[in-house]
Amino acid sequence: MDQVIEFATNHWFLTLTLFTVLGLLAWITVAPGVFGSERVNPVEAVRLINHEGAVVLDVRADSEIEEGRILNAIHIPQPSLANQIKRLEKYRSKPVIAVCRTGGRSASACTMLRKHGFERVYNLGGGVVGWQSAGLPLVK
Repeated sequence: MDQVIEFATNHWFLTLTLFTVLGLLAWITVAPGVFGSERVNPVEAVRLINHEGAVVLDVRADSEIEEGRILNAIHIPQPSLANQIKRLEKYRSKPVIAVCRTGGRSASACTMLRKHGFERVYNLGGGVVGWQSAGLPLVK
């Protein structure tokens, strides 16, 4: 034990780096649960939609929707979500997958859904861009 302490004091920068990396790894592992959503990739999202009746919530702006959207997605722009969250009440018992262009706005939508009592909330990792990259279709 004395050798470990001696090493840590002699090589404080390496020790600090080690604990920083360990802390970041812990953060990456714990953060999705803390902030209200679990990130899913497009393949997992398709499984949730097809086998568990998941609802897709698209929080992109109206202008972005014109490029295409996931089939049967409910569109509520992120800034309007707080005012229109009652539209989603009937889906409270189902998994909800929040989607935006790349996954940033949908993460905050997931947090809001959690605060309003939705339990099974998922953020589509990579957003619509990731969905298209996986070769999955959009409808116009």
